[in-house]
Amino acid sequence: MITVQHIHKTFRVVKRGKGAKAALASLFHREYKEVHALDDVSFHIGDGEIVGYIGPNGAGKSTTIKVMSGILVPDAGACEIMGFTPWKQRRDYVKHIGVVFGQRTQLWWDVPIADSFDLLKDVYKIPADSYRQTLNLLTETLDLAEFLHTPLRQVSLGQRMRAEIAASLLHSPQILFLDEPTIGLDAVSKLAVRKFIKTINAERKLTVILTTHDQNDIEALTDRILLIGKGKILHDGSMAAIKQRFDRRRTLTVTFAQHETPVVLAGADLASWSGERAVYRLDTDQTTVSAALSDLGRELNILDMTSESTPVEEIIAGLYQEHGI
Repeated sequence: MITVQHIHKTFRVVKRGKGAKAALASLFHREYKEVHALDDVSFHIGDGEIVGYIGPNGAGKSTTIKVMSGILVPDAGACEIMGFTPWKQRRDYVKHIGVVFGQRTQLWWDVPIADSFDLLKDVYKIPADSYRQTLNLLTETLDLAEFLHTPLRQVSLGQRMRAEIAASLLHSPQILFLDEPTIGLDAVSKLAVRKFIKTINAERKLTVILTTHDQNDIEALTDRILLIGKGKILHDGSMAAIKQRFDRRRTLTVTFAQHETPVVLAGADLASWSGERAVYRLDTDQTTVSAALSDLGRELNILDMTSESTPVEEIIAGLYQEHGI
C-alpha cells in the first residue's frame, strides 16, 4: 500500500538576529542555515492499518505527510503509494486519498458546508448516486445534519473538524492522512471523531496515518507507532510492545475498615495512608495487583479497590527520553 524509501528533505532557512538593526541588515546580506526535515526516512504501511506517526514539534511529521500526499517533492528517495509516485502523478493519485490538516481548511469559509461538499463533488467528479449515499452516511455517522447548511465561519471548531473529515471522505478514498485532527476539540467532539475513525477503518478497511500530540488519540486508535525525531525514524513497533516496556507500574487504591497501622507490601511503595484509604505504587516486575490484594486482605477488611496503569502520556514520554528527543 505505502512504501517510503530513504526520503530526504532539506529546507533553507534565513538566519536573522533580533531587533530593527538586524532586520535592516538582512535586506542587504542574508545568512542561511539548512534544516534537515527528513533524513533517510523509510517505512512500509499495509492495507487497513491505523498508524500513529508521532514525535515532538519540528520532528518532520507534517513534512512526511506533505510528501506522501504529493504537496512536497523530496530532495532524494522514493515513495510509492498504490502504484503512484505522489508528486509525479498527483492528479490521478489524489483521487485515492483524503487529507485533513487540523489547522487548515479545505472548505469555503463564507458558504454553507453543504455547498462546499457540492463543489468537492464536482472537483472529484463523483457520480450523483454515489455522492448522495456517501453524504448520507457521513451526515449520520458524524452528526452533521444540524449545521450542514450553516456557513463554515459560524460553526464551532468541533463541528468544523467533523465537516473537514467528511469532506476528505466524500470521494471514498483508500487512504486517509490525518494531521492533528482533534487539535482544540472538546472531550465530546474528540470521542465522536475517534469513534468514527475506528468505524470507517473497520467497515471500509481504510488505511489511516495519524499525526497528533494527543496521546489519548494514539492509545484509542492505533495499534502501531512510528516515532520520528530530528528527521529520522527512531522507533517502529506496536503500542502493546511499548506499553510492555514502559508500563511497569500500577497505582492501587484501596478503601477498608478502620486500620491505623500502615501495611507494608513487597514490591510496592506506599504513596498515602489515611486509616481508611491507602494508595500504593506497584512495580509489576516484582509483584502483581492480585498478589498485592491477597497480602492486603490478610491484614485489612477491604471494602473497595481500583487499579490504574501508567498514563499513556508518561509511556510516550519514556519512549521520547529513551531516544533523546
